[in-house]
Amino acid sequence: MSSQDAAQEMVENPYGANSMPKMKTRKSAAKRFKQTGTGKFMHNRANGRHILTKKSAKRKRHLGHDSQVRATEMNRLRASLPYGL
Repeated sequence: MSSQDAAQEMVENPYGANSMPKMKTRKSAAKRFKQTGTGKFMHNRANGRHILTKKSAKRKRHLGHDSQVRATEMNRLRASLPYGL
């Protein structure tokens, strides 16, 4: 192996030949959730975009606030966002 081949190999994988590949963040999840300082994930509530005339003011007001992700969804969310947000 010449020095040129060794230099080419270093360019292809700067983390070493035996390093594991990086985990990818699911961008669709990254756009829909945000993480609090304590590590909880928040999401926007559904049904607050259109057909608002039949909904009460109280209901629309509550739909405007973020909600915490349920504990049953956390494993799936952590897999989608391996490095957090």
